[in-house]
Amino acid sequence: MSDETTTFRAARDLLLSYRSDYDAARAAFRWPTLSQFNWALDWFDVVACEHPDRAAIRIIEEDGAETRLSYGQMAERSARVANWLRAQGVGRGDRILVMLPNRVELWEATLAAMKLGAVLIPSTMLLTPADVADRVKRGQVSCVIADESAVATFATVHGDFTRIVVGEAPGWRSYGDAQGAEPEFSADGVTRADDTLFLYFTSGTTSKPKLVEHTYTSYPVGHLSTMYWLGLQPGDVHFNISSPGWAKHAWGCFLAP
Repeated sequence: MSDETTTFRAARDLLLSYRSDYDAARAAFRWPTLSQFNWALDWFDVVACEHPDRAAIRIIEEDGAETRLSYGQMAERSARVANWLRAQGVGRGDRILVMLPNRVELWEATLAAMKLGAVLIPSTMLLTPADVADRVKRGQVSCVIADESAVATFATVHGDFTRIVVGEAPGWRSYGDAQGAEPEFSADGVTRADDTLFLYFTSGTTSKPKLVEHTYTSYPVGHLSTMYWLGLQPGDVHFNISSPGWAKHAWGCFLAP
């Protein structure tokens, strides 16, 4: 177990132990000091190794159909995706625009991008072609992972970026091929604590959307506070309906649970 895992676990466990004593938690808690940290490798995969059969995610569709995956399954599937993305030319620091609804591939792709040390630009399914073109240009996007229902939005978007579709679309590489990749992933180096993880575009309600940067620690470590505020304990089932593309989805649906 890495020093980063031990340090992060100690901070989490302290908050869990003081769940019902806010004053004590405030007095005792100190933010973990990390010079390098990769939440997918140093935390998620560790939990998956310790509890491979523990339920990690449930996707329940409007018609009642349900998909369940364990921590072990998600660790392996995201490793395959990371290896496959690397084979497509995606590497550390590359910017990936993700335009997916709440489906398993969204969680897989997020974990995979983190394992690679890449940068994620989560995007809502509500974007227009003009919105997408602006994000691709200003976000310096080198790869797009989109749902097949969003492919038409990119029809008039030009640029030298890799196009990957979850589903099927002419001219796009199939995300489904990723599950044929190797199930073991090895990082090509360390992820520094201040490396960029997320680039979110603001809503642009009153002016042009702005890019907001979050690092590999600001969200993954910072949202220990969200875990505590929500009152989550190991084994709890957390139901969150936040829409992908908004920052609330990252901490409410992904990191805090």
